[in-house]
Amino acid sequence: MQIHLHQTHHTLADFSTIFQTLKSSIKRPGIHLYPELFLTGYPLADLCLSAPFIQRYHLFLEEINAWASTLPEQDDYVCLLGGLSYDLGPEGVPVDIRNVVYELKAGSSLREIYTKRLLPNYDIFDEQKYFTAGQTPGIWEFGGERFGLLICEDMWASSFHHLDPARELAKAGPFRAVFNLSASPFDIYKAQKRRDRARALSTLFKAPFYYVNRVGGEDEILFDGSSFGVNGFETLGVAPRFAEHTLSLPLALATQYLPVGDDLEENTWESLFAAQFSADKSLPRRLRVWDNDECEMITEALKFGLQEYAQKSGFKKFLVALSGGLDSSLVLTIVKMSLLPGQEVEAIYMPGNYSSPISWDLSSKLCLKLGVRLNSLPIKFLHSTIKMNFQGTFTESFEGLTDENVQSRLRGLLLYTRSNQTGAMVVNTSNKSEIAVGYSTQYGDSVGAISLLGDVYKTEAYRLAEWINHKFGAVIPDGIIQRPPSAELRADQKDQDSLPPYERLDAILEGILSFRYTYKDLLTQGFSEEEVKKVFELYYKSEYKRRQFCPIIKIKSKSFGFGYRVPLTKNTGFYRPQP
Repeated sequence: MQIHLHQTHHTLADFSTIFQTLKSSIKRPGIHLYPELFLTGYPLADLCLSAPFIQRYHLFLEEINAWASTLPEQDDYVCLLGGLSYDLGPEGVPVDIRNVVYELKAGSSLREIYTKRLLPNYDIFDEQKYFTAGQTPGIWEFGGERFGLLICEDMWASSFHHLDPARELAKAGPFRAVFNLSASPFDIYKAQKRRDRARALSTLFKAPFYYVNRVGGEDEILFDGSSFGVNGFETLGVAPRFAEHTLSLPLALATQYLPVGDDLEENTWESLFAAQFSADKSLPRRLRVWDNDECEMITEALKFGLQEYAQKSGFKKFLVALSGGLDSSLVLTIVKMSLLPGQEVEAIYMPGNYSSPISWDLSSKLCLKLGVRLNSLPIKFLHSTIKMNFQGTFTESFEGLTDENVQSRLRGLLLYTRSNQTGAMVVNTSNKSEIAVGYSTQYGDSVGAISLLGDVYKTEAYRLAEWINHKFGAVIPDGIIQRPPSAELRADQKDQDSLPPYERLDAILEGILSFRYTYKDLLTQGFSEEEVKKVFELYYKSEYKRRQFCPIIKIKSKSFGFGYRVPLTKNTGFYRPQP
C-alpha cells in the first residue's frame, strides 16, 4: 500500500482550485493524506465566522459529495482531508466549529472521523477562540488495518497543556501507522524539530509516522511543506521546501524500535521558543551565527514570502528605496533574485543634504551588477522648502529630530508617489534590530507593503549578505558591507552614536523577545547595566511604531507582527529590578 502525502499550495478559500487539486488524486490507489484544513486553507482567523464564507464552504462540501458519489467504488483508494465542521444556530450563526479530518471514498460522501484535540493558543495561534476541541483519540480503520490520527499540534506535548493526545493515542494502539495532518508555520529551526519529534513518536507508537504539511504564504506567515515519513529513526522520505509536491511512500513495516528516551520530553513546543544564543558560553553572549544551509533556507523563505504576498495581492512590480547601506542593498538583491517572468523591480536613490557621494557610487555599482534600473530623486530642495515654510510660521526650532524625520518622511512621500505612478509594490528595508528599538521614522523609512528583513537582526543581515556574495559571486559591493551603518540624516551620523554595537544589541533583544530574560538575567549574560536599561527603554517606548508597521515575513519562532501582541498603553518601568 502507498501513502501519498499531498503538500498542497492554494489561496485561502479558493474552493475551485482546492477542488481541482482533490480531483487529480483519484488516479493512484493508496491512502491520500492532505494537510490540516486543506478544504479551506489556514489560518482563517475571523473569516471562519463570516456568513458568506460559511455558505460558500457548505456549497463546496455538497459539490465534493456529488462528485464523489459518481465515482466507481474502489477498495484500494481513500482520501483523508483536513476541513471544518460547523454546527449552526437557527440564524446561521456558528454554535460550534471543529477542526476535523474527513474520510472520502469513491462512491461515498465525506465522513467526519476525527476532531483536533489540542488547540494551540500561543504566538500566532488562537484556535481556542474559534474551535471546539475533540474529546476522543483518533482511531481509523481501512483495509483491515488500524491507523492513528493526529492533527498538527496534537503531536506536540507541553508543560502548559493538561492534555497529551499523542501519549493517549499510543495507549489505544497498536497501529499499522500514525498520520499527522498539519498546517505548521515555517521557522528556520522547526523542520529538524518536527522530524526529531516524529521519530520519538514513531518509537512511542512502535509504528511508522507520516506527516503532511501545507505550502503557502498567508500575509506574514509561511508554510514550507517539508512533508515526511519516518519509521523509528529511519527517514522514509522528505518532500521539498516551499513547493507543491506529492510524496509517495510505501506503508513501511514495523521495525526494531529503540526504547523511548529523553527525545520525547526534549522536543516539546516550548523548545521552539528558546533564545538563539551561540553555543559559545563566553560573555557577553552573542547570537547564534547561521551556517550556509540556514542562510540558503532563509533566502529561499524570504523570496517565497515576497512572491506569495505579491502574487496574491496582484503586484508584478516592486519598488525599493536604495540608500547605499546594507539593509536596502540586501533587500534589493533578494527582490531581484525572486523575480519571475513578467516581473520587474526599480530602485530609487533619494539623496539629502547629508548623503555621502559614496552612497550614490555604491548604489550605482549594486544596480549595475543586478541589472536594476536606478533613478535619483534628490530631496534637498523639498527639504529646504519645508524648513523655510516652518521657520516662517513657527518660532520653535527646526533642528534635531524634527529635521531628521522630515527627510525620512519626504523619502516615503516620493516612494509612494512613484508607486502610484507605476503600480509597484513598495518593499520595506528596515531590519529587526531597528524595529525593536524604534530606530526608524514613522511614515518615513518604516513604510512598505511587506517587510523582508523585519525578522532579521542587523548582524544577521550582514551574515546573509556575506553568504549571498559567497554563493553568487560578490553581488553586493564590499564597500556596502564594510561601511559603518548610518541613516545619513545629520552630519557624520553613525548608528552606534545612538545604539549599543549591534553584536551586543541583537543578543539583548533576542533575550527580551524570547520572553525568557529579565533585566537581571541579561546582566548575568555579560551585558552592562547601562546598555540593558537603554535597550529596554527604547524597546518599550517604540511599541506604537511596531503596531503601525507593515506585515513582516516571519522566519523565526518569535517575531514581531501577527503573533506579537503587547499593549500600547502601559507602565514601562516594570522591567527594572525593585530596590
